[in-house]
Amino acid sequence: MNIFEFITHFPNEESCEYYLKLHRERTGIFCKTCQIISKHYWFSGKKFFECSKCRRRTSLKAGTVMESSNLSLHTWFTAFLLMSATKKGFSCLEFQRQLGLKRYETAFNLMHKIRTVMGKRDGLYLLKGMVEYDEAYVEKATKKAIQEQLKRGKGSQKQAIVAVASESTPLEDPDSGSKSRHCGFFKMKILKDVTSESVEGFIADSLNPKSVLFTDKNPAYVNLEKMVENHIKVKSSASTTKGDLNWVHVAISNLKKNLLGIYHMVSEKYLQNYLDEFVYKLNRRYFGEKLFDRLIIASIYSYVQNTE
Repeated sequence: MNIFEFITHFPNEESCEYYLKLHRERTGIFCKTCQIISKHYWFSGKKFFECSKCRRRTSLKAGTVMESSNLSLHTWFTAFLLMSATKKGFSCLEFQRQLGLKRYETAFNLMHKIRTVMGKRDGLYLLKGMVEYDEAYVEKATKKAIQEQLKRGKGSQKQAIVAVASESTPLEDPDSGSKSRHCGFFKMKILKDVTSESVEGFIADSLNPKSVLFTDKNPAYVNLEKMVENHIKVKSSASTTKGDLNWVHVAISNLKKNLLGIYHMVSEKYLQNYLDEFVYKLNRRYFGEKLFDRLIIASIYSYVQNTE
């Protein structure tokens, strides 16, 4: 959804309320007393739902990421648009200016709530087919007082370790015979270290067991063949970077440019939220103009606490 379509569909608070009401009725409303999705009646005057069985009342925002927020639905919907419409994202200060928010903390918490929703939505999907895997070392914010005491290079305490996986389908041009790979969904997650235990935990949570996994020959991957249908190890080189492991390295390169170019540097505490936003936007090509709707639906089922 572009800005002109948004203005047309959501000119005021009432239009946002109507849109959210329709989505909630279509997907079903969960009653916290009955502990089921039950039939609810809508009271337009007070703007709440009432369970037909126990008469428990549920507000329009209840059970969503917007619950307990003092911000208007129109502000939330505009925030959803800004977070989903741009490929590269917004800095928090620019986000604050665009929404007209008075406090930086409000904009910061709003962005991280939406990022958490993005992560929960894409976390439901398991990668399948042929999958590439590798780790990235991402520079993280470190206090100046201790920067000089830390070691440099790969494995430095100044860097966070990020597991990166991508679906990768081999293609061949029938005319020229040239071969290439088509990328599918991506996943990224912070790892505490590059040990077999950490890597295997990520693979178990992210991949379908029937997948074919491509990695380099890192000793930490020794047991991965037991977790997937086939594990293919390739020697790290310039050719594998552009071949068997092409898409994970493209994603890693774009991730580093995104974090440094827009946010300059992020703390490890919030890095996973930035990864969730980045991956959500990488996967956007499969949903096109429905991305805004996906974010609204995800917010209904992904209630998160304040990130502070």
